Amino acid sequence: MTRAVEEWIGKTDDTKVPTRVRVRVFDAYSGRCWLSGRKIMPGDLWDLDHKVSLINGGAHRESNLAPALKDAHREKTAEDVAIKSKTARIRAKHLGQWPAPVRKLQSRGFQSRHQQERGRG
Repeated sequence: MTRAVEEWIGKTDDTKVPTRVRVRVFDAYSGRCWLSGRKIMPGDLWDLDHKVSLINGGAHRESNLAPALKDAHREKTAEDVAIKSKTARIRAKHLGQWPAPVRKLQSRGFQSRHQQERGRG
């Protein structure tokens, strides 16, 4: 009879993922990077990646973790930060908190009488 293993859930977002959970996640993906699909070989540097990043509302739990090679993980993290930044800018704009322009646009103005007379010539 096999024992059902409960899903690991981190107490905080900073909680370190235990080794036993890292191994379970690695085995669940058959040792493949979930971003590139490449087999993770001995000596390759890899991390556990949150499929839905924490800054974009993902949970720090086993079902949201996947193995990712360092290079692919770095690229995905940059994309996640860009998405979060855009979301924050749009939300601020909708709430009226978008910064006002530093300098107001100026019109070209009217021509002076002297410029009008020169133009008729």
